[in-house]
Amino acid sequence: MTNALLDISASQARRLVLDLQGLAENPRRRLGADGLLALIRKLGFVQVDSIQWVERAHHMILASRWDGYRQQDLHRLIEKERMLFENWTHDAAILPVEFFPVWGRRFAREAAHRAGKWSAEACAERDRVLALAADSGPITAREMSERHDPPTDAGRGEWWDWKPSKRALEYHWRTGGLCICHRRGFQKAYDLTERVIPDAYRTPAVSADEYIDWSCREALSRIGFGTAGDIAGYWGNITAAEAKSWCDARLGGEVTHVLVNGADGGTPRKLFALSDIEARLATVRQPTERLRILNPFDPVIRDRKRLKALFGFDYRIEIFVPAPQRTFGYYVFPLLEGERMVGRLEMKAERGDDTLLLNALWPEPGVAFGTGRMARLESALDRMRRLTGMASVRFADGWLRDAPAS
Repeated sequence: MTNALLDISASQARRLVLDLQGLAENPRRRLGADGLLALIRKLGFVQVDSIQWVERAHHMILASRWDGYRQQDLHRLIEKERMLFENWTHDAAILPVEFFPVWGRRFAREAAHRAGKWSAEACAERDRVLALAADSGPITAREMSERHDPPTDAGRGEWWDWKPSKRALEYHWRTGGLCICHRRGFQKAYDLTERVIPDAYRTPAVSADEYIDWSCREALSRIGFGTAGDIAGYWGNITAAEAKSWCDARLGGEVTHVLVNGADGGTPRKLFALSDIEARLATVRQPTERLRILNPFDPVIRDRKRLKALFGFDYRIEIFVPAPQRTFGYYVFPLLEGERMVGRLEMKAERGDDTLLLNALWPEPGVAFGTGRMARLESALDRMRRLTGMASVRFADGWLRDAPAS
């Protein structure tokens, strides 16, 4: 007789995800000197994004989980202590340096994928870029352009003259020959990997089987449950087919099926989980009632389908949507309170005025911003003000909005 599958309620599912992703703990806790590194290890990675409408994504993600977070501490761990490195997951990200041997296998996959796609001229450019880094130390795409492009009559190089060198830099970064050693004004500087990654972590790449095993197990331990696509997509290291094969081979052992109920109350979904899922659920922390402003690239937010299924929160980022067609705004931040998404707000750091400006807030249906919630919102905005270094917070006229008609 087949045992009944563990049935996980929507509330249990949300609490587990928030706990695994560091959004259930008290953000005022003292993490100590190694606290930031431990937090990033818990998450697995922190996505990097160039937009600084308020503050860059990686800083907001970390600050939403720890009041003691300071941007310079992250820079120190990356650029001085070399305990973190930048590379690619599903997007550009900051990762613990002990993951580097796993990324060695990813580099090999990337190189194999790109093999045969380069012309002889492009291959020569790749060699030249690597030799220049070896001889000259850290190099940037801008410097490569200035050194490589012949001046035109106007004294400028055309953009397509330096594009091959930029592409070569990115190739070596994505295949392990170069690493980002630092950023200045968010511009990446690349150096030889052996000058950036400590010797202890430049061990031979893991085997192909170890790579898939690590990618699946470490993803499931951080998302709690999911489809093969969810598991593969967490790191962006493997295919959904590889993740499904790994899970299927371990069903009845270290992997099990569970039924996860969604926010809509519909039919539960049959998903994969590690076999200790019941023990994990038993120790899940109750999320604090603090109101947190989340970045659109937060690991809890970035998978929009999963977010809607678990939280009933329909969200998209509208940066690339023409202004007249936006439902909400250019850069809108979800608001988390406890285990519930209670709204979304549009704000901007007006650096010329030294002000954090709240343009608009749209509460979710059934959510009122009374005295208590307003106090929590003001505290959240003040924390964001301190993170961005602004002097004050200002509410625009008519900032409290009704949800757009569906």
